[in-house]
Amino acid sequence: MKDTLISTLSKKTYTHTILDAINVDIEIIANPYQLPLEELFTMAARINKKRSFLFVSKVLGKHLPIHPQKGLLTAALLAARYAETLKGLDTQVTNELINAFVQNKPQFQSTAFIPNSAKPVIIGFAETATALGHAFFDCFIDAEFFHTTREEIGSLTPSITFEEEHSHATSHRCYIPLEMINNDREIILVDDEMTTGKTAINIIQSIHAQFPRKEYSVVSILDWRSDENKQQFAQLESTLGIKINIVSLLSGKVKVEEIGELPEQVLLNSYAGIEPSIEEISLSAFFDEACSSINNTTPLITETGRFGTDSHDNKVLHSKISAAANILREHRTGRKTLCLGTGEFMYIPMKLSAEMGSNVYYQSTTRSPIFIQNIEGYGAKHGIGFPNPEDLDVAHFVYNIPPLEYDELFVFFEREVPAENIQPLLKQLAKLQIKSVKIVFFSH
Repeated sequence: MKDTLISTLSKKTYTHTILDAINVDIEIIANPYQLPLEELFTMAARINKKRSFLFVSKVLGKHLPIHPQKGLLTAALLAARYAETLKGLDTQVTNELINAFVQNKPQFQSTAFIPNSAKPVIIGFAETATALGHAFFDCFIDAEFFHTTREEIGSLTPSITFEEEHSHATSHRCYIPLEMINNDREIILVDDEMTTGKTAINIIQSIHAQFPRKEYSVVSILDWRSDENKQQFAQLESTLGIKINIVSLLSGKVKVEEIGELPEQVLLNSYAGIEPSIEEISLSAFFDEACSSINNTTPLITETGRFGTDSHDNKVLHSKISAAANILREHRTGRKTLCLGTGEFMYIPMKLSAEMGSNVYYQSTTRSPIFIQNIEGYGAKHGIGFPNPEDLDVAHFVYNIPPLEYDELFVFFEREVPAENIQPLLKQLAKLQIKSVKIVFFSH
């Protein structure tokens, strides 16, 4: 991948060439905290006819391993930006957050610094922004939070559903108590990136049709909406008689041009696998069971936010996570450890890994099919694919783990799955030549 920078007096334009096949021109319009772009994302080709490219985040812990504190810190920066721009709060913590962000290994602990307002309802988008949304919610002294889900729960009727057109898995469901949404409080939608803003528009329309209110806010790390996309938001405001606030850490415009064919994909099949030692760990004593979904009879847990939570319960969750992290630290045997969340189950694994000691990295499995190419600067150098152990009909992937990079791996499953369902994943993990694999369950 080649990157060039063309400077102008007021704006900066970057050109990313992805595998000599896709040109992405990026014009930076606003970067209020002057965050280095190379600290926020790289790029990759996406295997999706509706969208050919992907901003591979360096702060989410999804497609790239990160220091878990960096993911929590990014959410806090986004919360500080929200508080400054929309609430007029003098967030004295902002400079400390910015300084911590530019450090290679930030030391950061989440604290609630946004005071009581009208108790906003914060929504994180599945699957990529579930941890970002929850960590953003951490920064509020008094708020409520839930995240959308792809899970289909037979015993419950979703309060809201909406679609995400460009995604590989389009249906979002919201299983929350009606009183959480049946009110006139501000709703804050949290996503990692807005390319068109269609997802936010869809959920605002779905909510407003049943539970109208005056104000919505959309916060995202990256905002790449075109003038036409922004006009669609203005039109929605006018049509519904509402106010939609937009907050981001970086905004600009993107122009994409396909200039060639992608090369042949190189996978990890050529690497000789090693048989890791396997250990199972249960943390079910720390967490509460909710209900099960159609594809798995083992219950989900209540603490993820999938079923709604508030700031009081969140403090309790943090205590549970600290206690569970003490157990996991005792199981650590490696010098360099990778913690792997699974699908939507990202926030609790990220918080746990942030408390598991030094030299611990975090990322998650994903539904996103990304083109693999092991070249310098490209966003998906390595990759493995396998059926999701919790739903064998869904393909999952893990990217950017080179063989021999880690000597220990913790894989976090929200609920126990049959041993035979994990075998395809373990077979793929063997290619990464990690000596020790710990499978961690939160519900039995």
